[in-house]
Amino acid sequence: MPPPNENKMKSGGLQVKNSLISLLLTLSCAGAVAAENAIVVALKPDKNPEAMLQERKELESFLSKETGRPVKVVIPLSGSVIQEGFINGTVDLAYISGLEMVRAAKAKAAELLLVTEIEGKTSYESYWVSLKDKPYNKVQDLKGKPVAFASRTSTSGYLVPMADLVQKKLLKEKAAPEEYFGKGHVTYGTGYVSAIERVLQGQSEAAAVSDYVIKGDKHLTAEQKARLKVVTQQGPVPTHILAVRTNLEAKTREALQKALLKLNEKPELRDRLFTAKLVTTTYDKQVASLAKAMEQTGLTLE
Repeated sequence: MPPPNENKMKSGGLQVKNSLISLLLTLSCAGAVAAENAIVVALKPDKNPEAMLQERKELESFLSKETGRPVKVVIPLSGSVIQEGFINGTVDLAYISGLEMVRAAKAKAAELLLVTEIEGKTSYESYWVSLKDKPYNKVQDLKGKPVAFASRTSTSGYLVPMADLVQKKLLKEKAAPEEYFGKGHVTYGTGYVSAIERVLQGQSEAAAVSDYVIKGDKHLTAEQKARLKVVTQQGPVPTHILAVRTNLEAKTREALQKALLKLNEKPELRDRLFTAKLVTTTYDKQVASLAKAMEQTGLTLE
């Protein structure tokens, strides 16, 4: 039997290689098209990253099935990233605070789609939280102490507790928080858990967070909560909002609203993602209480 033709073998191998490259390029292009067509959903980085990774996958699967579109869930590090995403079209739907909704609406970047309803109300309370063995029982006890706010854009973890200090005449209107807590004593987290972790690690004496961080089981472990106590509360705070970018096509907006309301039929997943029942309401009704707080604190929409 004559030996195989080496050139023919090389030629055949080259054809196979080219076919594989062609296939990979085709799949890559298809993936790019799918990515371009994907609905992008942004969640807040407000708890354990590993838990959020699993929930992200579950939400992608659920929304993709319900809308008939590929869905990509992302977790930006801040509200400003989400707002920029609304403006440049890289974020279609996001879970944001009342203050972030006001900012987005002011910039004509996003509109309210749904809100969360906790125990029949679309509001909740803001808490100052400290270690259980600390001698703090009211916000006056925190004067001059190192504290952590959930973030600079948090409604319950910044705006409302700051407005409360003004209302109690402990802080002048539009004053910086350092004027009450002390220079170098104010830090900002990337969400509720990051602020609480500073307290647990002894870096801050108290943290401003939402009440459901302590009441629920979504953000902290039982061991972490056992070490904490509520110093005081203030509010009400508008519940969180699911907002869509202003120029999102009506068909996609309607599909997302329908799918998210259907998520109420899956309370276990819904509550891990959004804490509570999802309901419809108006923008004005949801954020009405924030105007006075913003005026008192001097917080701008820039």
